[in-house]
Amino acid sequence: MKKIFIPIILILAGTQCMAYGSDTTSAADSLRTMTLRDCMEYAIEYSTKNEIQKLDNADARTERRDAILKTFTPSVSAGTYAYSNFGRAVDPETNTYTNTTSFNNGYSLSASITLFNGFSAINNIRISQTAVKMGISQEDKLRDELCLAVMEAYFNVLYHTEMTEVLRKQVENSKASLLLMQKQYETGQKSRPDVAQMEADLADREYQLETSYNNSQDALLTLKSVMMWPVEEELEIDRTMIDEKYSALVEEEDKANEIMDYAVSSQPSALIAKGTIDKAKFALNTAKWQFLPSLSLSGGWSTSYYSYPGNNSYTVPSFNSQWKNNSGEYIQLSLSIPIYDRLSRFSNLSKKKNEYRRAEAQYRQTVHDIKSEVQRAIQDKTGARKSLVLAMKRSKAQEATYLLHEKKMRQGMVSPIDYQTITNSFLNSQAEELNALLQYYLKRSVVKYYKGISYIEQ
Repeated sequence: MKKIFIPIILILAGTQCMAYGSDTTSAADSLRTMTLRDCMEYAIEYSTKNEIQKLDNADARTERRDAILKTFTPSVSAGTYAYSNFGRAVDPETNTYTNTTSFNNGYSLSASITLFNGFSAINNIRISQTAVKMGISQEDKLRDELCLAVMEAYFNVLYHTEMTEVLRKQVENSKASLLLMQKQYETGQKSRPDVAQMEADLADREYQLETSYNNSQDALLTLKSVMMWPVEEELEIDRTMIDEKYSALVEEEDKANEIMDYAVSSQPSALIAKGTIDKAKFALNTAKWQFLPSLSLSGGWSTSYYSYPGNNSYTVPSFNSQWKNNSGEYIQLSLSIPIYDRLSRFSNLSKKKNEYRRAEAQYRQTVHDIKSEVQRAIQDKTGARKSLVLAMKRSKAQEATYLLHEKKMRQGMVSPIDYQTITNSFLNSQAEELNALLQYYLKRSVVKYYKGISYIEQ
């Protein structure tokens, strides 16, 4: 009994340790700092849209398998029956009527295959194969759109979080300036309106801080929503990329024509539009060949067993002998020639032609849209880079002016109104620089995406 009891204790202890270790790992994952790539990977893993698309792709692969099996393999079926006759019936042995109760049992096996049906089976295989490729492209498209949405939400969190930190420092500086102003008022160096102005400036900074903090929390909630992150759990994101603004300005030249050609040949939206054309073309070919006859082959085997439970004088042949003697086979070759079906084949052909033309028009529109998006992305990136350079210069100049006036403020050489104006200009320059930096990161990522580098690999 002791030998049994001790292993049970060890097993329970090991289970508790494993559960504790799992909880600790889960907590560590939820509290670790998430980079942009981490956020994208998490969003892809838990995206419901991505999961739905994977299920659609699985259905497409199943349809492809069914199309292949339907083309190259026959359909086989088997059956059996058993019944009793009471009263007048046909004797299966003499083919005469009898009034004796009988029991009948039969077995059958049949198979059929279509030999020719206007190549619709082959076209159905091609359509199903194209659908599988389109499903993969659709999954890639959803993944790219999700990564871009995560990037935008991530950058919004960075912007509002950094601005909150900047405003928090400004609140501390305003409190120190107010304290200095009160001391100068007590010594007679400043008037009461100057102190009131500094108090109003502090209240304004605190209001801006609270607003910025609320915006950062709202942006964080949006990021959680895009990522499918549990809203009740904390999400800490990496902010080190803000310090890489100077190295980020080194860029290679973007050749618009090369990027356009590559994007048209590789973008999921272009591949989906091209797949739609292929499907419409195969469906049109099927509609054209439906005017030809169809040929099918079928065959089967059957046997039966009978007895007369109500006739004791009748000797029933054995089951094995009846199984052999009553068996029969057949083989059938069928040719079906379409003559008149209320013009349904002509109507179907007309619809398939229109469907093919619509697919071609949609493909041309998709190619045009991709080229326009590439050109716009390159222009936006170039403009964002120029804006960032100017914003950095402006922020640097405003910082020097702010530090100079802050020093003069402590010496009592600057009025509170002038100091507030300079501080507002400095804050605006920092906000514009940060916004320009994040906008440049976003526009640069879009251009890289059209070059063939996915968002998650950047």
